[in-house]
Amino acid sequence: MGKMKTHRGSAKRFKRTGTGKLRRFKAYKGHLTGKKTAKRTRNLRKGSMVSAADTRRIDHMIP
Repeated sequence: MGKMKTHRGSAKRFKRTGTGKLRRFKAYKGHLTGKKTAKRTRNLRKGSMVSAADTRRIDHMIP
């Protein structure tokens, strides 16, 4: 029987931590940052964890 393929779009957006949790990066930092405050763009650089509601769905995409 064949294997499940990794969803390549998700693999680029999410990384698994050492404990197995999923880490994500924040949106809205790609462009138009001149109008955003320095504090806001600085905080957008930091990653955060995937919510518990989404973890199960993303787990299927990333083995």
